[in-house]
Amino acid sequence: MGRLLACLGMIAWIEVAVAADRVLIVADELPAMEYLADQCRTLENLEARLVPQNRLPADLSSYRAVVVYIHRGLDTNAEQAFIRYTRAGGRLVVLHHSISSAKRKNPDWFPFLGIELPEGDVNQGGYKWIEPATIQIVNLAPDHFITTNKVQWPTRVPYRREHAGSEENLPGMVLEGSEAYLNHTFTGPRTLLLGLRYQDPETGRVWMQDRAGWIRRAGQGWIVYFQPGHSIRDFQQPAYTRLILNAILYRP
Repeated sequence: MGRLLACLGMIAWIEVAVAADRVLIVADELPAMEYLADQCRTLENLEARLVPQNRLPADLSSYRAVVVYIHRGLDTNAEQAFIRYTRAGGRLVVLHHSISSAKRKNPDWFPFLGIELPEGDVNQGGYKWIEPATIQIVNLAPDHFITTNKVQWPTRVPYRREHAGSEENLPGMVLEGSEAYLNHTFTGPRTLLLGLRYQDPETGRVWMQDRAGWIRRAGQGWIVYFQPGHSIRDFQQPAYTRLILNAILYRP
């Protein structure tokens, strides 16, 4: 009996260990996510599986994290599966256009994320996307695991936090040929991780918004969002890929 219990315990331990090393990437654009999956395997020995949203596994609970990179419409079945998985204790890593105007028609997605994309003129607080755009991403959480573990920030960026008086010179990165998202609006609490700095090349106006990366509790699980990711070039910036890996590895 003792040997049987020991064997069962070993099987259970193996199952937990396997689950801890599995990542599911759900995407409708492949090159960038194929690159990310390769980085998961190469840098952290994570088993990364890539699927479209209409081929989700019946049960997501065996995955350490689910990464969402969906440009076009979000299927209702996938929307609800992501929400159930996260609230039950999963780690949902939401990238780039997984928060975009195409998702306004989903009844539960933005409330779940605690996000609104206001209609109207960008200068009056309305949401706007701009591409191609050169954007600068800064570290707003210098003591957080996600923004520090093995992250080598390649430059410093002059940045004024929202509701702050003075400008700082923060660790950051520059992403050329990317995309700027302006005026994401929060509807619930979260921990801020990244800020966005974007200068309009036509008007010279500089936008600085503390909304390019954050982490938020959802039920028993966690949502992590990163705004960059317009193309594979963003992911080929080592600091950005490392942020995503840290979001997967992070233990609150």
